[in-house]
Amino acid sequence: MRRPVIIIGGGISGLSTAYFLAKAGIPSTLVEARPRLGGVIWTERVEGCTLEMGPDSYLAQKPWALELIRELGLESEVIASNDHLRKTYVLKHGRLVPLPDGLMFMVPTRILPLVSTRLLGWPTKFRMALEWFHPPQGHMGEDRSVAAFVEQHYGREAVDYLTEPLLSGVYGGDPSRLSILSVLPRFAELEARYGSLTKGVLHSRRRAAAEARSTPLFQTLRGGLQQLSDALAERLRDAVEVIRARAEAVEPGWRVRVNGEWLEAEHVVLACEAHNAGALLGWEDLASVPYSSSLIVSLGYARRGFDHPLNGFGFLVPRKERKRLVAATWVNVKFSHRAPEDKVLLRCFLGGEGQESILSESDESLLAGVQEELREIMGVTARPVFWRIARWPRSMAQYTVGHQALIREIEERVERHPGLHLAGNAYHGIGIPDCVRMGRQAAGRIAKARAA
Repeated sequence: MRRPVIIIGGGISGLSTAYFLAKAGIPSTLVEARPRLGGVIWTERVEGCTLEMGPDSYLAQKPWALELIRELGLESEVIASNDHLRKTYVLKHGRLVPLPDGLMFMVPTRILPLVSTRLLGWPTKFRMALEWFHPPQGHMGEDRSVAAFVEQHYGREAVDYLTEPLLSGVYGGDPSRLSILSVLPRFAELEARYGSLTKGVLHSRRRAAAEARSTPLFQTLRGGLQQLSDALAERLRDAVEVIRARAEAVEPGWRVRVNGEWLEAEHVVLACEAHNAGALLGWEDLASVPYSSSLIVSLGYARRGFDHPLNGFGFLVPRKERKRLVAATWVNVKFSHRAPEDKVLLRCFLGGEGQESILSESDESLLAGVQEELREIMGVTARPVFWRIARWPRSMAQYTVGHQALIREIEERVERHPGLHLAGNAYHGIGIPDCVRMGRQAAGRIAKARAA
């Protein structure tokens, strides 16, 4: 039997593809090796606390996740980050120093907070002031690393104590390898038009301020993001055949080998990690998209005896200051409805590029190390009443220098193979909204091809 569509990967990209295909009246078969659907989206409930073992939110300014949530009837469950309490700290010389107010990623927009911050030295502050006179480029130019781009504008200290820790929390990557055109394209555009990033941001500050007032930074679901993947799985129960197995190979035709047997299809959607997709097809260029690994340690404490003030969203640890802890989120502050009044919930991030070996450490070793660093950084001496660890090997796509050219070549190759489609975080955005968008686009291309 020749199936209309086989989707490989049951994460948010694959589920979104299947959902939009079902809306178009096109049945599909979903192949997923994990025992549950949702991929890295995974929520647990422990002692009244909501633990996000994968992503805890999505960027509210990207509309595609919220559009899907509305279609699934979950809009009443949407909650926003408590942006009125938002303050992020950076560890410097063993002390937590708040990011200065008015900072747009690494671009300063207010003078007084920049002058008074202890996060940056006076040479960097003068460099940031002189950046106003950076000449316009007139064009985007060749791709560069984020580190080279930021250092040219604001100096090395800005890379070490602003850019690197901020990007580590999102990509788990190295700014000396990440692509400015793929990771921070807006800043490349501002440089081309205005020269000075500060000048460009301030020029558009009225619109940016209006958007900031009307849109929260992050959104999530009251009961955790797994509500989204569970709702998709439930909606697709009668429309999608789910095969719990690992795809072994994909051949033009199209055929997918599962459990030693070949399944034929008109269309195949590879909604898995690019390194897995490349291995299935035998395409080295697709398999070459780099990934980093990450690890999340969730810790629950009794509020009584937890002395450190929770007056912000959490802290970041720059590579220059880092042992193993990359960042920690004070969950109670960032989102409401995550922990009861008598509990404190922390999410600690470890891993990242070059730190893959940490995933092989025992739970006991990881827990002891995280507790020791929390004691050093926050003075936390209380023992957690519960803890959970989630390991995510090779799960975070790295948009390194030349990423756009590589993806363009891959997509041109895909176009020469009608019936083949790609979706996922390796191509045009790593967040949940981007994955939903790419799943929708894949479904749209399939519907158009079948209607032709």
